[in-house]
Amino acid sequence: MTKQLKAEIIAVGTELLLGQISNTNAQWLSQQLSMCGINVYSHAVVGDNLKRVEETFLQAHHRSDIIIVTGGLGPTEDDMTREAFQLVSNLKIQEDGPSMEKINAYFEKQGTVMTQNNRRQARVFEGAEVLANTRGMAPGMIVKHQDKVWIFLPGVPREMKHMTTDKVLPYLKKMISKEMTIKSKVLKSIGIGESRLEYELSDMIHTQTNPTIAPLAQDDGVVIRLTAKESSEDKVNDLLGQTEAQIRDKIGDYLYGTNDETIEHKVLSMLKARNKRIAAAESLTGGMFTAKLIAVEGASQVCSGGVICYDTKVKQDVLGVSTNTIQSKGTVSEACALEMAAKVRERLGADIGISFTGVAGPESIEGQPSGTVYIAICTDEERKVEKYSFQGDRNSNRKRATLKGFELLFNYMKQ
Repeated sequence: MTKQLKAEIIAVGTELLLGQISNTNAQWLSQQLSMCGINVYSHAVVGDNLKRVEETFLQAHHRSDIIIVTGGLGPTEDDMTREAFQLVSNLKIQEDGPSMEKINAYFEKQGTVMTQNNRRQARVFEGAEVLANTRGMAPGMIVKHQDKVWIFLPGVPREMKHMTTDKVLPYLKKMISKEMTIKSKVLKSIGIGESRLEYELSDMIHTQTNPTIAPLAQDDGVVIRLTAKESSEDKVNDLLGQTEAQIRDKIGDYLYGTNDETIEHKVLSMLKARNKRIAAAESLTGGMFTAKLIAVEGASQVCSGGVICYDTKVKQDVLGVSTNTIQSKGTVSEACALEMAAKVRERLGADIGISFTGVAGPESIEGQPSGTVYIAICTDEERKVEKYSFQGDRNSNRKRATLKGFELLFNYMKQ
């Protein structure tokens, strides 16, 4: 049995500690590593202080097998990742010719004079596998030191992601597949909470060995990560397939996709398969539903359009919601939601109309508390409306309403 590798991610940059930017690199890297079957045991963030970076690197070296460092490879004096690792490893730093040529070519193309400190970006450790940066200046590196693998990546997300996908992940997969094949698969659910999902799968979770089963609540639903290890890819796929089938037997009604598939991708594909077009009338969501749908390639085949009817007069004059409904029931009501869905479907020539109205917050409207939401769906066969009471701030209520809209459509179309 192959050794279980321990991975660690270190982000270097005072701006992260000050909260000026979020550490999205660590989140993304952890997701990618988990898909390869590599467990991340620790995240660390350290500011631009040489002694502290050195101490953080020493701790990582003692406890982890794979250490991925992002940031601190730039041209300025506070970019000190290389210097800190040199103190740990005593490895020689040298200038990488191809990287320096690329930096020179960039400044020549821009017609500007390169300042001398830009040469810092071309420095690499002797014996390192240099990772060309096709999205920026500073190259990355893979360094083997005392049976540990150190991977140095730029802090700029687009540079880091491209380098990881292109070079680092293939390297790691090759590294861990010498004795065992490790593979992960993510199952995505909607409409079921984390506690309920764990309850339904409790017997499987408590007896898990291979594959492992890891539920995780996210903003767009609960995901289940399955990770299997075997001597061949065929055996790994068999294990994953058997476990997925068992999970589908228990909670299949809530599962909509796998790996990178989103709920908007799923709904769009269902609309295509049924040759249906949709139109949306959005009050409190302010176009958020339509924006998420049309962000998916091929949306023009299924989306007729949308009307942002935030103001009452727009509901009346553009959509055609009746004055009687507005005056007797209010804009935050089941009746208004149903009429909005029916009218937008009619006005835009769609097969399905969906509407969103409610109180995003923080103050109440028409006697309805913040978080009150009505979502309606109207078709030739069905007119339905659901009421929700969310507990959150203004934007989280809008996001949750948008997600609920996709959930309602998913459940409607799978019938």
